[in-house]
Amino acid sequence: MAVTVNLDAVLDPEYQSSTLTDLVNAPVSALSGVSEEEAEGLRLAFGIATIGDLADNEFVRTAVAIRAMAGVASP
Repeated sequence: MAVTVNLDAVLDPEYQSSTLTDLVNAPVSALSGVSEEEAEGLRLAFGIATIGDLADNEFVRTAVAIRAMAGVASP
């Protein structure tokens, strides 16, 4: 079964027709709302150059896991 997803709202227009594989290798600035300057800051601070790098970053993954666990933790 084929699955489709519309990511137009989270991507800059020039990347909206990209495949998911291409998006993994796209610069972080391809994400809507991330400027070239902010992308450069991520590169300098964490070595993040692509969307794939961002997804694989240990700090990002840890933050996502903490948020998820906090959402199911009992008060």
